[in-house]
Amino acid sequence: MDMFSKTGSTYTIHTEVYEGPLDLLLSLITKAELDITRLSLAAVTDEYLTYLASLQQTSAVEVSGFLVIASKLIQIKSEALLPRPPERMEGEEDPAESLARQLRLYRAIKQTALWLGDLQQKGLHSYIRLAPPPRIDKSVDLSGVNIDDLIELMKALYHFQEDAAPITTVVTIPRVTIKNKIRDLIQHLRTQQQLSYRQMLPKVYDRVEAIVLFLAVLELIKQQYVNAQQSGLFSDINLTATEKTFADEEISLALDG
Repeated sequence: MDMFSKTGSTYTIHTEVYEGPLDLLLSLITKAELDITRLSLAAVTDEYLTYLASLQQTSAVEVSGFLVIASKLIQIKSEALLPRPPERMEGEEDPAESLARQLRLYRAIKQTALWLGDLQQKGLHSYIRLAPPPRIDKSVDLSGVNIDDLIELMKALYHFQEDAAPITTVVTIPRVTIKNKIRDLIQHLRTQQQLSYRQMLPKVYDRVEAIVLFLAVLELIKQQYVNAQQSGLFSDINLTATEKTFADEEISLALDG
């Protein structure tokens, strides 16, 4: 028997035969070639108790799970020796049926775990397909294509080289700051006194530019440098100048402090 391994308040018992009380019980029933029934549980009670007696050197706390199963088996075997089955109160569960059901469930889970472990060792992995397969409504018409055309196309694809920058080229991200964007907006408002949010975005812009512009507009609205109006949901935002727009004072941002 191997030593007991403890992790906090949990424990695991490993022997050459079993890894737990249900595993021991299932092993005894399987070796006796019996089905999991009331009679099979009563038949292996003595063998279970004999094996449990070999664990007397171990504390009762560490084998408490085995003692619980042992007490159920003794009750089941005692009832099986009675001339007639005992009368139970309404709602009281038969311990034999309860243990047999628990043991069948344990056997099914163990068999599934062994099957999954075997698949893992063989490297057979399965992945769930979340997206539905693509639907191709139209078939490709290859009536006017011969083998020579396919060969030429294959050659063209094989020798195709994309115009790419040399690997030594360093691509830098343009530096766009909220403070610089605010200064640009104030300068435009001082001359035009009214701006359209969508017109402030360049024709070709990236996500960083859009976010910086939006944060700059929010800061100007917060500090009352502009008035913002929007006629409807998702419609354009019109910005108009206020008295503070023409002040000479430098706008201060919370991120400056």
